[in-house]
Amino acid sequence: MTEQLAAYSTSTGEAVQFWILGTIAVIGALCTVFMKRAVHSALSLAGTMIILAVFYLANGAYFLGVVQIIVYTGAIMMLFLFVVMLVGVTAADSLKETIKGQRWLALLCGLGFGILLMAGIGNASLTEFNGIGQANANGNVEGIAALLFTKYVFAFEITGALLITAAVGAMVLTHRERTERARTQREMAEQRVREGTYVPPLPAPGVYARHNAVDIAGLLPDGTPSDLTVSKTLRERGQVRDVSQEALNDLRALEQRAEERLERTAIEPFKGFERSEEASK
Repeated sequence: MTEQLAAYSTSTGEAVQFWILGTIAVIGALCTVFMKRAVHSALSLAGTMIILAVFYLANGAYFLGVVQIIVYTGAIMMLFLFVVMLVGVTAADSLKETIKGQRWLALLCGLGFGILLMAGIGNASLTEFNGIGQANANGNVEGIAALLFTKYVFAFEITGALLITAAVGAMVLTHRERTERARTQREMAEQRVREGTYVPPLPAPGVYARHNAVDIAGLLPDGTPSDLTVSKTLRERGQVRDVSQEALNDLRALEQRAEERLERTAIEPFKGFERSEEASK
């Protein structure tokens, strides 16, 4: 009787932890859906997974908590980030519907997941449960292993197959098969000379600017930005920061300070020399 009451009771610390971390987890999940950039969505999902790992550890499921951090947050989410950075998914790409009806299919899947979630919560609140004491009677790792390789072995194998398929798909998307021989530097230089394009090497990004990052265009002597200093890919994505006006303002301020300093330190004519000229007259 005492064990059942302890299973249904919640301490003040557990309640505070649940409401604080649960709120942060829900905010992270919403940011995962509504963020415009795929990298920001992946980072929000990683934060939500870390909070779930804290919940597992607080409830005594130490194996699940460690696996949640090492496998899901540390391995799978980092794989997502690398795939996003290699493939180059942007907000503009996410708006293109490549498969017809995928939005309606996603809506149906979300509705089905919501129904399953509400059914699980209702089942947990209406029926009696023994807590994790019975599941961890022989040890947490042993209990997890018994469930994975007996009751949930089929679902476990399907999950492994999905992860392998995702890894192979990431390699296929990032792999580019070269169908022609790569040109040498001499051949490219000769082509630039024949076409009359920019013959010398391209200038580095951020030259004469306030920063030398790859997304900041270099400045010409008159302060205007040069398109040759930034990558064409960054220009197409709209990820180039414009610092021309700021740089021009800084140049004007620098010139003004230099003029003021030169006026203050101008060499005045020697008065003794003027007196000697008057005496000679």
